Amino acid sequence: MSNYINLSIKEIHVLLKEKKITPIDLVNECIKKIESSDLNAFITLDKEGALKQAEELSKMEVSDDLLFGIPIAIKDNIMVNGLRCTCASRMLDNFTAIYDAGCIDLIKKHGMIIIGKTNMDEFAMGSTSETSYYGAPKNPWNKDKVTGGSSGGSAASVSAGLVPMALGSDTGGSIRQPSSFTGIVGMKPTYGRVSRYGLVAFASSLDQIGPMTRNVYENALLLNAISKLDRRDMTSFDTNEDFTRKIDKPLENFKVAIPNYFVSDIVDSEVKNKILEIKKLLEDNNVKVDFIDIKHIDKTVTLYQIIAMGEASSNLARFDGVRYGFSYPNPTSLDDLYSKTRKFGFGNEVKRRIMVGSYLLSGENAKTYYNKALEIRDDLQKNFLKVFDNYNLIIGPTTARCAYDLGDKGDDPLKSFMDDVLVMHANMGGFPSLSMPVGFNSEHLPIGLQIIGNLRDEATIYGLASFIEKNIKEDFSEVRNGL
Repeated sequence: MSNYINLSIKEIHVLLKEKKITPIDLVNECIKKIESSDLNAFITLDKEGALKQAEELSKMEVSDDLLFGIPIAIKDNIMVNGLRCTCASRMLDNFTAIYDAGCIDLIKKHGMIIIGKTNMDEFAMGSTSETSYYGAPKNPWNKDKVTGGSSGGSAASVSAGLVPMALGSDTGGSIRQPSSFTGIVGMKPTYGRVSRYGLVAFASSLDQIGPMTRNVYENALLLNAISKLDRRDMTSFDTNEDFTRKIDKPLENFKVAIPNYFVSDIVDSEVKNKILEIKKLLEDNNVKVDFIDIKHIDKTVTLYQIIAMGEASSNLARFDGVRYGFSYPNPTSLDDLYSKTRKFGFGNEVKRRIMVGSYLLSGENAKTYYNKALEIRDDLQKNFLKVFDNYNLIIGPTTARCAYDLGDKGDDPLKSFMDDVLVMHANMGGFPSLSMPVGFNSEHLPIGLQIIGNLRDEATIYGLASFIEKNIKEDFSEVRNGL
């Protein structure tokens, strides 16, 4: 089997330009790898559509766009016209999208080829991808371990070299946490940077689509492609910049903060020690690094539970068995249709969050819980903004521990939320945040570093991330080469 996909995007582009390979070669390679993989990373593989697009592109002159002809995988809660969009749920098992999401419009304009839709936690609710109706994806570094979630299929597919790039969505860490568990680079952009039009909503004030790639440069390149004002999303803002512009630039007068909470007792010692190694690397290169305290930082899990569950209960009310998706057969009444459709269409984790969210939004509870959570969330964002008055970036571990055994979480909802205890802050404040691999634990499982930036300052994150990437010795491509 050829290994063109394992080459860098720049190297692939040169081969396409020189007509040594065509987009058809790339697509065929991806399809063979996916079909021979046992990772369960994909829900839908679009062989026919991908090959058809590749054939059309092969007849065209290769543009200067580095993304031309590059295959990409899409998380299965993002609409792609003509493909199933299941959200990994029985509720949407037979649902086919009738339009393209805003980011998919842009993906197609760049001549990228959509290979298929990736596995995930049901309706993006979970942190291991084990709530998927189609079974959990497996971690390429150890197939007995979780991939993380909810973008676990996208993470596994990039980590294993099934595709060079993927899109995920991040509501409370769902891009960054699986990126950390599988040793890839994942970015949650500033809220509003990427259009949410065509993303099946979980918690609308937190959801954001972002790129998942093998390295920092390619992540910035993909964010360039999917960032554009979309008037169909009222939170979308005008964006016209090159996110690669600070890559390979010197870190002059650079100051970085590490919240004490990020290196507290909640973090595994091996993970903590790796972050302290990165701290030393930065200090040895004249970057000032300080430990700081941020007020309310320890309240984020509670805030997330209230806000996300409340918004989820509202957003998922549309799945009622009447208009689309699963519908309970032979109901005795309209109420019976609603209740039985939701009982048998949703999995346990989704039903749990809907019920808790409905309680939080009912009557006076909305003021007691949801509105109060929004006030504290606003204070938390302001506290983070104060940090950026004095520091360029905030760093710390992406996750408190490395990937663990499939089934280890059981049916404990609190464990699910605690997996994301270090990554929810960026969603609360709308800040851009990236996870990148920086080493391994004693089980040779990847450890992720999180870099949080000020609003709309993804470029500075990529600048620091590229510097760190070039100065660490570990090889995170070995799992791709071994498949």
